[in-house]
Amino acid sequence: MNIKLDENLGSLRVATLLRLAGHDVATVREQGLISTHDEELIDICRSENRCFVTIDRGFGNRLKYQPSNYTGIIVIRLPPRPTFEDYQIITETLIAGLEAADVSSKLWIIRQGSIQEYQDIEVERKDK
Repeated sequence: MNIKLDENLGSLRVATLLRLAGHDVATVREQGLISTHDEELIDICRSENRCFVTIDRGFGNRLKYQPSNYTGIIVIRLPPRPTFEDYQIITETLIAGLEAADVSSKLWIIRQGSIQEYQDIEVERKDK
């Protein structure tokens, strides 16, 4: 999977674990995109065909960022004062999720040990 890690999650340890799992990882920091506006950043991810991984909860807004328009959006939820172990568990959950399912056109919210998957709001309403 082609992944872009947001500046708030672009730590070397997360990128390294994802790369060791076989993913093509680019980071906002490595690409000199720090402080890029959210709309521009998500458009860059789309043009690069990369799944965007962030801690920024704003990307979980399915009205503003409809999952079907993107390669995938993954919002990570960490405890208020995350430890090394918290990052490791979240990253392992992410890797396991990517091995088991396709995130394309979806929004994933990942908490320690669990993944919640969402699609566009309109798609969910049609299914009901």
